[in-house]
Amino acid sequence: MDTQDYTDLRTLGMIGGTSWHSTIDYYRYINSMVEEKRGTLLSPPLLLYSIDVSLMRTRDFEKISANYLKFAQNLENGGAEAIIICANTPHLVYDFVAPKINIPILHIADATGREAQKLGLKKIAQLGTLPTMQKDFITKRITSQFGIETIVPEPNDQEVIHRIVVDELVQGKFSSDAKAEIIRQMDKLKSRGADGMIMGCTELPILIKPSDYDLPLLDTTKLHAQMAADFIVGG
Repeated sequence: MDTQDYTDLRTLGMIGGTSWHSTIDYYRYINSMVEEKRGTLLSPPLLLYSIDVSLMRTRDFEKISANYLKFAQNLENGGAEAIIICANTPHLVYDFVAPKINIPILHIADATGREAQKLGLKKIAQLGTLPTMQKDFITKRITSQFGIETIVPEPNDQEVIHRIVVDELVQGKFSSDAKAEIIRQMDKLKSRGADGMIMGCTELPILIKPSDYDLPLLDTTKLHAQMAADFIVGG
């Protein structure tokens, strides 16, 4: 077996569990991406703090923020040199948590915006949970940092998408009916001028693949994992 001293790799803290299905993909992607960048078989130093998804369902911002701060501090104290939050919705705590710790949080919107900019996209649509569609903690950052217009589904459609995410995808149910409905919603956004789609729930890329649609699909899980892998190897 080809081995290598990887003491120069940075230690990454991961806050996952929302849901564990996509957290598995994060772990798999990060390991494989670091191996690819180094050209050898290795397992990068990762600290995973997996939480109960029911915390997010309380919609109690104060409670959610306090808990995420505690998780981030635990990871920092455990030796993490940066943190990723392995889902889109929990990034609503970023502005609360980031100033209170001494290591960076790698923001999922930055990973998404960079790819959209690289692809030359001008107007992208945000799909995900209600918080990611109703609030601007993802869309505003993409617009302000990368100059790309973002749109969201109409209010009634937001409810439909949210229900699919929460009642099905987060629970590991990936049905053909759910896939057909999400594609129908994407068609509506395309008709409003969207030239790309943000898969803004990290379970959406499990349901919808690039071959399923004729516009670029911004896989936030994979893009965020690549940002994490680049940090680990110092690239």
